[in-house]
Amino acid sequence: MPYVNIKITDEQVTREQKSELIAGVTQLLVDVLNKNPATTVVVIDEVNTDNWGIGGEVVTTLREKG
Repeated sequence: MPYVNIKITDEQVTREQKSELIAGVTQLLVDVLNKNPATTVVVIDEVNTDNWGIGGEVVTTLREKG
């Protein structure tokens, strides 16, 4: 049973976009690894930008800098 965990910043990702991500990742595992979609688990974690850093800086700060 494949388990995929997608982590994204919490920035108004719509239900439809999440659904597309789940369907797309599931189909990728079917196409590449011949996995059964009925037993493929995809979890999306949304992380607040204050809790995510890149290059030593908080993403919120980076976004504010433009």
